Amino acid sequence: MAKKSTHILNASTNLLGFSMIIITSLKITKTSHHTFLDEFAAIACVFFACSSFFSFMAIRSKKENLENRYESIADYLFLIALFCIVLSVIIITTTIID
Repeated sequence: MAKKSTHILNASTNLLGFSMIIITSLKITKTSHHTFLDEFAAIACVFFACSSFFSFMAIRSKKENLENRYESIADYLFLIALFCIVLSVIIITTTIID
């Protein structure tokens, strides 16, 4: 896969919305103080937003070396945010099981 920027932009904006839904539902149900779920979701939101920004910059960049650098940054930020979402899912799963 030569250029990943468009895929990263699409996936990170979708998962940004998913993370915002997690935070909103926790605030509505007033259960955010019981777990670290809202903190992980908030961190994921920041990283997904930054990943979206850098992938957009990679798409719009005219210089090849800047495009590659922005795409690499977006890729790593997306990976970190995805890890935060996985931690959120683990917290939700262990909360439901207990």
